[in-house]
Amino acid sequence: MSRKVVRSSKFRHVFGQAVKADQCYDDIRISTMTWDSNFCSVNPKFVAMIVDASGGGAFMVLPLNKTGRIDMSYPTVCGHTGPVLDIEFCPHNDNIIASGSEDCSVMIWEIPDGGLTSMLTEPVVKLEGHSKRVGILSWHPTAHNVLLSAGSDNVVILWNVAKGEAVVRIDSVHPDLIYSACWNRDGSMVLTSCKDKKLRVLDPRKGTVLYEKEKPHEGSRPVRAVFVSGGKILSTGFSRMSERQVALWDPTNFGEPLTLQELDTGSGVLLPFFDPDTGIVYLCGKGDSSIRYFEVTDEAPYVHYLSMYSSKESQKGMGYMPKRGLEVNKCEIARFYKLLERKCEPIVMTVPRKSDLFQEDLYPDTIGPEPSVEADEWFNGKEAPPVLISLKDGFVATTKAKEFKVHKSLLKTTTATAVGQPDSSGEVQSLRKEVQDLKAALEELTNRVKELETKN
Repeated sequence: MSRKVVRSSKFRHVFGQAVKADQCYDDIRISTMTWDSNFCSVNPKFVAMIVDASGGGAFMVLPLNKTGRIDMSYPTVCGHTGPVLDIEFCPHNDNIIASGSEDCSVMIWEIPDGGLTSMLTEPVVKLEGHSKRVGILSWHPTAHNVLLSAGSDNVVILWNVAKGEAVVRIDSVHPDLIYSACWNRDGSMVLTSCKDKKLRVLDPRKGTVLYEKEKPHEGSRPVRAVFVSGGKILSTGFSRMSERQVALWDPTNFGEPLTLQELDTGSGVLLPFFDPDTGIVYLCGKGDSSIRYFEVTDEAPYVHYLSMYSSKESQKGMGYMPKRGLEVNKCEIARFYKLLERKCEPIVMTVPRKSDLFQEDLYPDTIGPEPSVEADEWFNGKEAPPVLISLKDGFVATTKAKEFKVHKSLLKTTTATAVGQPDSSGEVQSLRKEVQDLKAALEELTNRVKELETKN
């Protein structure tokens, strides 16, 4: 009888663990929208979650350390007139977040360092160009202030956020609803999956299709896809019998999948999160109570099942922490923020190691917050690989000045474009005064309402 040889991998024993109850974010009314986005975005400073809001759309941004029960009156970001469908923090500035909504607009917000102290209703920039709801947002990984948005109008728009303008509009490629859109590592290509059962790799600046694959999965349910290492593509979808599948493709030879595995008969769409540093892909099903993870390698069968984290409650959404926000001295290789009905629960993925010294094999240099190219340069054709940083001494030390510089330049350009309109300065001054008066009046009314509430 031959013994089956177990594949050796340093990630074979990775295990997931939910944090203690007092480190969760409690009493948050997570959005009940049925849209298939993550509903959550995190970075080393904040966690943002889309919440239920009466009359419009809102999301909540909490400093990471503000755990425990969140007060009902905690301020939200509530400038949209329709429900918010997707949010994403800017990778180059932890205080900037984009939101897409059913009101057809994309808004860019700046969150103050300690979190919000009052309702945030005025975005830094409002991007208008979609004719139907905007359900997908994705920041460019290396170019500063470049944002991709995709809407139910089957259009993909690339924005120069600093100027508040749509630079590229891809409107003739997708004949139906776009399910997912993501960048490759250096942002030179965009991968989309569409309701017409095709995966497409696009040249984002020209808006042309480089490769396309018809029916990566036979089923009619939504397909999700991400770029993984070596330019390959990992897709999740459904078989004709509605079994969930995961497949790996080589876009230069799209005929047959490198591997195709059937997982289970769940009904939720599998959201893939890929970590290029470890080669691990995490699959989180919407409505599932588990996170499966696989290692993607260069040898067959390419996608190797590692393990599964299971819990009792099903997830409504999932946030994924960038590498620079992890605790390297605890061998933490990933952290998820799992949204339940009334709370957000961080889940930590750890490689068990005895030593608490820095483990170089687990933490190769990773993508840092510094952009490697400016928006205008990128739109003009310049490519640049991501700027990498070492996590050896933790990450905090280097960011302060860079972030300050980044968001100053964002604000500088946005106000410059706002003020640089053909407009006399006198009119601007009077408008500013009017806004100040309105703010003062609003504050007065708010205080009066509070007084009356306390009396009752």
